[in-house]
Amino acid sequence: MEENNPEKTVLLGKLAKRTGGTLMSEPELQERHRRFISAATSENTRRTYRSAIRHFYAWGGALPCDAGAVLRYLLAYSDSLNPRTLALRLTALAQWHAFQGFPDPTADPNVRKTLKGITRTHGKPKKKAKALPIEDLERMVEVLTPDASLIATRNNALVQIGFFGALRRSELAALMVEELAWEADGLVITLARSKTDQEGEGITKAIPYGSPDGICCPVRALRRWLEGANITSGPVFRRVTRWGVIGTEPLYDGSINDILEACAEAAGLPYAPELSGHSLRRGMATSAHRSGAEFQDIKRQGGWRHDGTVQGYIEEAGRFESNAVLTLLRRRGKNDVSKP
Repeated sequence: MEENNPEKTVLLGKLAKRTGGTLMSEPELQERHRRFISAATSENTRRTYRSAIRHFYAWGGALPCDAGAVLRYLLAYSDSLNPRTLALRLTALAQWHAFQGFPDPTADPNVRKTLKGITRTHGKPKKKAKALPIEDLERMVEVLTPDASLIATRNNALVQIGFFGALRRSELAALMVEELAWEADGLVITLARSKTDQEGEGITKAIPYGSPDGICCPVRALRRWLEGANITSGPVFRRVTRWGVIGTEPLYDGSINDILEACAEAAGLPYAPELSGHSLRRGMATSAHRSGAEFQDIKRQGGWRHDGTVQGYIEEAGRFESNAVLTLLRRRGKNDVSKP
């Protein structure tokens, strides 16, 4: 998406004479500007936008384009793509045109109205990751703990840290030893960067030790993995071959879904295919609420910015207990002989 913009080139040429007291060539200034523009958007978002642009090209589109081309693109995929996917594709096209200095064809009223009509016609509920309850996490840990293999030791630490730290799968994959601090009461994780902290201010999460006679203890599970794998710096969670060879690069975040599903299948959980990395975060929130945790404590541990997100998890956790018809269904009938 970062192609040449004539106006931007002229502007950078004027600034190329001097920057911060240091002479810089125009190519150096262009490269510096490109890096900062790239850093303004997360890598996941850039990857998604690039995929959308490639899809538009594959369909036969050309950039820049007009509203008519966007409209034909929408109609071509109105029956086969989720409306949310189409909306995301339009956002990518809008960003490309804005960055290149061209008028945004997706802002055309006819395009927006058509997308709204497609959404009303073909819209489907957003598929949510199934929350992993604490009871089922314990079943997984009970299966993993007796297994002394490096793969099982890593997986045990990964699912527990992911659950009790309420970490996103990208945060789990990117977690570094240098971000860990071992304290008397447990583990403190300071994430250098997160989805809700793109400016790098840092997010801190504390994970206490589990009960000595309890099933789960994420702090001890993580220490067991690091010591067993002899990892003292760099990525915490890494690939392990079937022969026990440990890689040097971090796990690919997409593989965390596969690891979680495999652990769930080993524990005999029937809904294993429905789980994803986000199931750990949702599971922590819903399970903590059921156990009596305060709203603000759940929000802080998950690093959620908005109360509405946490409230949604809490409502999910209590949809049977806090149910308007519960008292109606459990009331005593007219012919109840126990009534005076």
